[in-house]
Amino acid sequence: MIEGVWMFPLVGAFAGLLAGLLGIGGGLALIAVLVWVLPAHGIAPDTAMHVALASTMASIVVTTAASAWAHHRRGGVLWPTVAWMVPGLLLGAWLGTFLAVRVSGELLRMAVAAYCFLSALQLGLGRARTALGADAVPRGPLLSLAGAGIGAVSSVVGIGGGSMTVPLLVWRGVAPVRAVGTSAAVGIFVALAAAAGFAAHAPPETALPHSIGYVYLPATLGVAVTAVFTAPLGTRLAHAISAAVLRRAFAAFMLVVGTSLLLY
Repeated sequence: MIEGVWMFPLVGAFAGLLAGLLGIGGGLALIAVLVWVLPAHGIAPDTAMHVALASTMASIVVTTAASAWAHHRRGGVLWPTVAWMVPGLLLGAWLGTFLAVRVSGELLRMAVAAYCFLSALQLGLGRARTALGADAVPRGPLLSLAGAGIGAVSSVVGIGGGSMTVPLLVWRGVAPVRAVGTSAAVGIFVALAAAAGFAAHAPPETALPHSIGYVYLPATLGVAVTAVFTAPLGTRLAHAISAAVLRRAFAAFMLVVGTSLLLY
């Protein structure tokens, strides 16, 4: 149990960097590592994927909050857009966990890997719409509907929703760096609802030590304690590099994570 605990803060530092840089909360990186590490901590392999998802969502509440705050201080969060998305995000994420706890770990792992490859393809081949300017702030009920879909998918694959929110907002004319900042704020609400769902919806017979439902506390706390410090560094990098580089970095990251999950 004690052996390998040092891994969680190390992974958290990397996840925090990704949260600020790409607006994704580092969720996919966490899942890819945790699914390999958790069996060494007494988590059964057939449960490891569910625990990795749940612990990831709980930890990225802190990660995304730190990232969102750093982006907010630089004027990079479109709060009216976030407000329109929140109702759908909360409902979608809660319902998504209801589904996730009822499917096998193998199916969840394949779903996350497929999502990574599809996102990489979209980012690598897709063309971003030209931003309308610094004052472009998407609003409207369609954002709430989109939020429901983003929340549901995010809770099933264990992310804060940035890989969907960022392309959506860029397509709506938001500058990529502001889309990243806004997606970080969106991720707070996705992660809160999903973490609560994984804690509440876990079957009683799967009760685990040091856990609340499927949320494994040593992983959650170990990741969060370092991620909160590295997220602002990622934010500074995001504001310093070009939109094209951000897209390529995001696509490459998705390919690496998807491949690691297929090799599990």
